Amino acid sequence: MNLNPETLTLELKTPIDMKTKIVDILLVEDSPYDAELTMAALFAKNITNHIHHVEDGAEALDFIFCRGAYEGRDFQHRPRLILLDLKMPKVSGMEVLRELKSNPLTQKIPVVVLTSSKEEPDVENAYRLGVNSYIVKPVGFENFAAAVSEIGLYWALLNQPPN
Repeated sequence: MNLNPETLTLELKTPIDMKTKIVDILLVEDSPYDAELTMAALFAKNITNHIHHVEDGAEALDFIFCRGAYEGRDFQHRPRLILLDLKMPKVSGMEVLRELKSNPLTQKIPVVVLTSSKEEPDVENAYRLGVNSYIVKPVGFENFAAAVSEIGLYWALLNQPPN
């Protein structure tokens, strides 16, 4: 992959019409740099054109459950995949995961934790709550971009979720 981290200038908030647009991937990431790298890696491999980025767990829950700024969004247009960081402001990634997987309307949405935490209690708790995959963010730009591309390829294009 020939991405240069010095020249990344993606717009982090992809403007979409929340009432009609389908979001393939919901990226829940508080680090602007990691969010930019993630989106650049997905776009570079043409994995998806429909990514929506939110910066904290509270906004993620608002998006998913059509509350607050996302009140007009069609709940039936759920993301095909949620990439979720754990350590975030307002509402943690674990709490987002807990709410998603405890609700029958959202529990089938694949959630991939993409985090810097290698702590075993975090891994165990995430799987206990129903995460579909737990990935520790690789160190280094090329390794990170390659890992995100593979995640996106599998979960957004190859995986067949239930209806």
